[in-house]
Amino acid sequence: MNAKKRFGQNFLHSTSVIENIVSAVAPQQHDRILEIGPGKGSLTRLLAKRTEHLIVIEIDRDLIPILEKELPAEVNIINADILEYPIEKLPSPLRIVGNLPYNISTPLLFRLFNYPEQLTDMTLMLQAEVVERMVAAPGSRVYGRLSVMTQYYCQVEKILAVPASAFTPRPKVESAVARLQPHKQKPFNAEDITLLGEILLRAFGQRRKTIRNSLSPFLSPDDLKCIGLDPKLRAENLSVADFTECANFVSRKKQ
Repeated sequence: MNAKKRFGQNFLHSTSVIENIVSAVAPQQHDRILEIGPGKGSLTRLLAKRTEHLIVIEIDRDLIPILEKELPAEVNIINADILEYPIEKLPSPLRIVGNLPYNISTPLLFRLFNYPEQLTDMTLMLQAEVVERMVAAPGSRVYGRLSVMTQYYCQVEKILAVPASAFTPRPKVESAVARLQPHKQKPFNAEDITLLGEILLRAFGQRRKTIRNSLSPFLSPDDLKCIGLDPKLRAENLSVADFTECANFVSRKKQ
């Protein structure tokens, strides 16, 4: 079966990469695991041998018969779009594993961030560039909105680089595997998470400007100084804690 471009399919075939991912996940028999986008089941088959509670969600209905044939009957195979499926209805705690289609990776990450209480951890294969952005520290040229929101919700680390040759068809970009562990107690607490998102969009949408200018719809130079931030800084210089404090300052001003 050929990969379908509209689903962003690239099937993982490298045995060594598959084994490395399973080793990183280290599934236990009692774990509840959700695999997103199992494709033809190359990773799924190994996961099914390690855990008694495996759920897979696959959007491509043509792959469902293949999965049903290849996997044990105990595996719960769901034909659905993960961007729309009610994750909250799945049993918890839940561990997530997935080779995420690159065309939906960012919106899917933001959706998964909505379930910190339900998820134990996430081991996700993504475009290498996306992983670099997720783990980036302030001051990095790739530090941005995704970095801040990922680190607000999770502890994140890059655990494996994956070459393009590990897939069929071969993608034009390199990949990487990241492990995300939702904070049990957030080190930062935004009083209005929607407002934090709006501030990040504004700040990194004009990242060449100083925060005096990019954040002017929200904060005056005096406000920034009150928070302890130099108005001459740029968005890439602010930490997750700084952005959270900006959002909370604006939230309190509105009250």
